[in-house]
Amino acid sequence: MTPPGSRTGEDAEDLDVEEVLALVNDSSGHAARSPAAGGGTDGIPAPPRQDAHAPSERHRATPWPEARAVAERAARTAVRAARRAPVSVPLGAALGLTLATPLDALTDLPSFDTSAMDGWAVAGPAPWSVRDEGVLAGHAAAAPLTDGEAVPIATGARIPPDTTAVLRTEHGRTDDKGRLYPTRDVTTGQDIRPRGQECRTGDQLLPVGTLVTPAVLGLAAAAGYDTVTAVPRPRADVLVLGDELLTEGLPHDGLIRDALGPMLPPWLRALGAEVTAVRRVRDDADALHEAIGTSEADLVVTTGGTAAGPVDHVHPTLRRLGAELLVDGVKVRPGHPMLLARTTETQHLVGLPGNPLAAVSGLLTLAEPLLRILAARPAPEAYTVPLRDGVQGHPYDTRLVPVVLRGDQAVPLHYNGPAMLRGIAAADALAVVPPGGARPGQEAELLDLPWASGGIGVCFT
Repeated sequence: MTPPGSRTGEDAEDLDVEEVLALVNDSSGHAARSPAAGGGTDGIPAPPRQDAHAPSERHRATPWPEARAVAERAARTAVRAARRAPVSVPLGAALGLTLATPLDALTDLPSFDTSAMDGWAVAGPAPWSVRDEGVLAGHAAAAPLTDGEAVPIATGARIPPDTTAVLRTEHGRTDDKGRLYPTRDVTTGQDIRPRGQECRTGDQLLPVGTLVTPAVLGLAAAAGYDTVTAVPRPRADVLVLGDELLTEGLPHDGLIRDALGPMLPPWLRALGAEVTAVRRVRDDADALHEAIGTSEADLVVTTGGTAAGPVDHVHPTLRRLGAELLVDGVKVRPGHPMLLARTTETQHLVGLPGNPLAAVSGLLTLAEPLLRILAARPAPEAYTVPLRDGVQGHPYDTRLVPVVLRGDQAVPLHYNGPAMLRGIAAADALAVVPPGGARPGQEAELLDLPWASGGIGVCFT
């Protein structure tokens, strides 16, 4: 027997994640963005554009906007292949998921006439004689009132039958005989929330594709739900590569602290993923092959090893696994050596550079659009903000620069080198700076950080 407030598989109308994603795009107007270059069908990346003026070793790198579009298309292909079904999730575990069925009211809200204020329920004209026993929230209905009668009532309590209005505590006075008088005019129905004021049973409260926020959880509970039907979280495994990394203490003897192991899992969760494993993998090709080849996650995220150094094993391992390389380098700074590969029909790998800010760049360039599609989350509205200060650009590449928001301007932060986290730790967003740079006052697209709240009062300028 289905518990009250639950949704069954039949209620989900046989929707799968691909259909939910289509509804999200239809309702939000954010269909997948087209790649910057022409060519390519859905799920098949268009060939990277080549820059005749750039150095030859940069020709295979994908322009930054196109790399994000490739990640979206790759995720759509995986969604079609996986045919994942929506899941029933308790309210306490649903935060951040995407609704796969509409949230329809299971009851009238409020479900009975309710007092909106503390005071007296009154019937007929004043003065009123007052009953001794009041009406409290959560109690059974009181006996009907007769004209000239009042009863003390608490906010949220059920209105007695035949009540004319609720008189607020501060708007009433009693005489020496205990009779109640209003100190201002009383209108019929005042301070009463009538049954069904907010919704009636069966009304659609929220459509498919709605992101579950704390307010959505509250509404679902009020409307009678114990669970919601949602798109399951995409699973992500994090592989932290490198023999030089310490997990505690101060750097010493050529060893450094691992910053990405603590940073990536919560960041991926903020992007909608369920992090199923965080593994440390030594600089060994066989160990990396085993770690990637045995992962059952939808997304594998690796750190470092994407260049061509003596212990950079990511490319050789992908070839050994027969993976399809979709993006091999992106024209963005920091983070140029990031990559995206399709390891199986339903699994992808995002290779992040080992430098921390470069890894953040890779997260927002490749992992964010891929996870957003897998989770059927609505795409954020693109927006621009003028830069307070000019930003030096790269000759050929997009730059992602940490900024804080101050009034109606974005202030670029110092400490924005590939290996630095001091700037991004204080940032509200990353500004997308086009090749050649940006002048003071120029509008720049911003990429919001998942937890940004409009500035934290720290500015390293």
